[in-house]
Amino acid sequence: MYQANRIERDRSRFKKIVRGAIRSGIRKYISHGELIGRKGKDLVSIPLPQLEIPRFRFGQNPKGVGQGEGNPGDPIALDPNGPGQKQAGSDPGDHILEVELTLEELAEIMGEELALPRIEPRGKKNIVAERDKYKSIARTGPEALRHFKRTFRQALRRQIITGTYDPAEPKVWPVKEDKLYRSWKTLPEQESNAVVIYMMDVSGSMGDEEKELVRLTSFWIDTWLTSQYKGVERRFIIHDAAAREVDAETFFHTRESGGTRISSAYEVCLKLMRESFPSQDYNLYPFHFTDGDNFSDDDEQALKLLSEIVPQANVFCYGQVEGSYGSGGFLSQIQEKVKEEEKVRTATLRDRESIYDALKAFLGTGR
Repeated sequence: MYQANRIERDRSRFKKIVRGAIRSGIRKYISHGELIGRKGKDLVSIPLPQLEIPRFRFGQNPKGVGQGEGNPGDPIALDPNGPGQKQAGSDPGDHILEVELTLEELAEIMGEELALPRIEPRGKKNIVAERDKYKSIARTGPEALRHFKRTFRQALRRQIITGTYDPAEPKVWPVKEDKLYRSWKTLPEQESNAVVIYMMDVSGSMGDEEKELVRLTSFWIDTWLTSQYKGVERRFIIHDAAAREVDAETFFHTRESGGTRISSAYEVCLKLMRESFPSQDYNLYPFHFTDGDNFSDDDEQALKLLSEIVPQANVFCYGQVEGSYGSGGFLSQIQEKVKEEEKVRTATLRDRESIYDALKAFLGTGR
């Protein structure tokens, strides 16, 4: 018992050390995106080069490979002083320890470091649906649902008890009383109660690096919102002069040319919110990423649609990406027209280092 308690104390101490190391480097991970490629279904693998792990260190053997004299002609090793040969190094190299965390643990560390408040859901916190789940056994049912193993065990048990089972000639014949069937129960199941709607400008001015900024930002947004809600659903909208809903792969890898009409994205977003995700049932989080270079005659229409989106959303986040061609003026339009609206959050993504501050601006509302 003492040994078990000691192991548990050591394990807890090590977890605190790991947690502190991750927290101290969280800004680097947010900025450079090492975690996205290491994300599994439920775990994230994090490289921590600052932690050294115990290891053996071997001394040099003056006799070389093996012991004693060999037979004539046996090759042992190349001449260390020969051409192209180098002496083995004696200095230690970098040690990288892979530490696995659940996404919930990662989100908790992220929330602590960015001082993010817990979200207070609006509207209905939960949407409950009924689902039939096969969790029990019944004595009656259709043959298609007969539980073979349980039926076999029941028949074998009966035959052993009654003495009709012959080990020399093992045959098990189930009768009607032996048969057991899978049965179901109707259980309440919580469905998605938060929806993240990502919108992105895919016109020619939004290049690969600009999309990578959006991808990294979206990963951390998902990580935080998933830790706050039991279910999170994502929708993706791309636009240039026209907009359409797409899947995640298309969202992050499409590049088009042509002009930009931000209102086209807001129209699709508004339609999606009204028809599929009413605000009285869902917590809605629209995020829009663009370089802000909007067609000048479209600003008024875009702002009008935005004024209809904002009341239905928990928070509306606008991220203006500075690309190779600079940034447009739509950010200033938003800040001027809706500066009194607390639900509208804006941030400028100049480079990867600015992702940290953008996340704090977007998620620091507690809405």
